[in-house]
Amino acid sequence: MADLAEDRASGAPSVAPAPAHVIVVGCEKGGSGKSTTSMHLIVALLRLGYKVGTIDLDARQWTLTRYLSNRATTLQSGTPLPMPRHFFLAPSENVSREAAMQEDRARFEAIVGKLSRESDYLVVDCAGTDSYLARLAHSYADTLVTPVNDSFIDLDVVAHVDGRTGTILRPSVYAEMVWEQRKTRAKRDGGSIDWVVMRNRLSNIEANNKREMGDVLDKLARRIGFRLAPGFSERVIFRELFLQGLTMLDVFEQKPRETGAKPRMSHVAARQEVRALINSLQLPEREPRRV
Repeated sequence: MADLAEDRASGAPSVAPAPAHVIVVGCEKGGSGKSTTSMHLIVALLRLGYKVGTIDLDARQWTLTRYLSNRATTLQSGTPLPMPRHFFLAPSENVSREAAMQEDRARFEAIVGKLSRESDYLVVDCAGTDSYLARLAHSYADTLVTPVNDSFIDLDVVAHVDGRTGTILRPSVYAEMVWEQRKTRAKRDGGSIDWVVMRNRLSNIEANNKREMGDVLDKLARRIGFRLAPGFSERVIFRELFLQGLTMLDVFEQKPRETGAKPRMSHVAARQEVRALINSLQLPEREPRRV
């Protein structure tokens, strides 16, 4: 506030903050870890001092919304926790498909507009199914994060692979959707989408399947146009704090009596995985907004 007062006193024009950088977490498959990934990204950015806006588009599960609701309850009990500005958005129930799409677009763009003015980063958690709202959200992404469990079953989300030879046959319908939204984004405002595929729930055992997955994803990254990022190992601790609305990062920032969780070596390893993901996303550095 002091800097702004000095600008006004000197007659220098104030510069409006840039709109929020939009991070969309999307994958057309349930159980890939989208909400867990979203929550850890949100808390990591909050603890770096940024203002964060969040949107939950999963109208059936509302996992991110429930996660944040649990966090708010923990906050009310006296544990100091940073919180984002959160919205949840269900699809329109209008019987007319065209009218429903217009209503969805209007409400989504209104929320994005509001949060973009208030936040440094905006994180959107999509459902694991195809929908108009999900496609719309993808078209607004600056960074798209797609968690993919480390198995050939989940790889089908990105591309179809010959089971006998490992040859890449063609991109999946989801990859084609991302390509369409990239074109939509470029046409709308000239922007681009940095697509990052995150290898999630990695096994700690070096197996042939793990190496083969890595080889196929490397080829796909060059062919389809995404970057690869390290994800989270298969750890129960990533989910055990859900009822308190906490993440790995909270465990280290708060006193054990505040969170009821004492850091262990597995927590240290999990925290390093969160940090590695944040670094690999290569998000633009910003001057945090002032409250």
